[in-house]
Amino acid sequence: MKGQIIEPSDDLKAFVKCFWVLDSPKEGTPEKNTIVPDGTMKIIFHYGDPYLHYPEDGEAFLLPKCLLVGQLTRPYVVAPTGKTGTFFVRFHPNGFLPFATFPIKEIENATISLEKVFGEEGKLLGQQILSANTTKERIDIASQFLMKRLMDKKTIDDIVQSTVDTILSAKGHVKVNELSQQNQINRRQLIRKFSTSIGLSPKQLSKTIRIQSTLKALLANKPEKLTDVAYDNEYFDQSHFIKDFKEFTGLTPKEFYGDDLQMSLIFDHKK
Repeated sequence: MKGQIIEPSDDLKAFVKCFWVLDSPKEGTPEKNTIVPDGTMKIIFHYGDPYLHYPEDGEAFLLPKCLLVGQLTRPYVVAPTGKTGTFFVRFHPNGFLPFATFPIKEIENATISLEKVFGEEGKLLGQQILSANTTKERIDIASQFLMKRLMDKKTIDDIVQSTVDTILSAKGHVKVNELSQQNQINRRQLIRKFSTSIGLSPKQLSKTIRIQSTLKALLANKPEKLTDVAYDNEYFDQSHFIKDFKEFTGLTPKEFYGDDLQMSLIFDHKK
């Protein structure tokens, strides 16, 4: 699978973390892919063949070719139907709020077509991205669309931004009480601000960032003992680590390293 990460323009850097492109023939793509929660929302354009989604309960169904992925708190399993050609717009944890047309919390662990998000403008955006011939064209089209809709940059809450920065720099190893004290804000007020701006609570975002950090460490250097991983990432014990790992990836650490695993994990691999 061939992936490419591109930085956004300076005008969008406060909102968009990156653009991500993935191309692969069907035979070069795992039978199933798990999108691991990473604390961000994404707009995805499938200019290749569409993807299927396998929900926890019920039968698989075809995803729209242009869609918004809400905040995830559990693994989201998808599968290619043919050639993969995907273009992602990946937002910062609180970066999608200025573009939202509905409460972000409403699409937790779900997806919605761009037409339902942005109306006819969303439908046109999808058509333009899908018919573009190059990554640069897709980035230019997406950037122009977002800049046009970016009416008020003050939508980003300073307290939320500061708290997100702290969580990221601490790799999720921080308690909500510490975050509320740091920003001199009531715990409940902070949770409400997060729910509105991000769609997750501070605790949920912290857990998400910690598992992302753990996944990076596991891939960088396979440990001899899982207890070492649990200790290094400040889990209470090995069972706590295994519980969180399965909650976010759908796999145990041993299954993650299994030789017969016919699945790839899509997560925040960008440093």
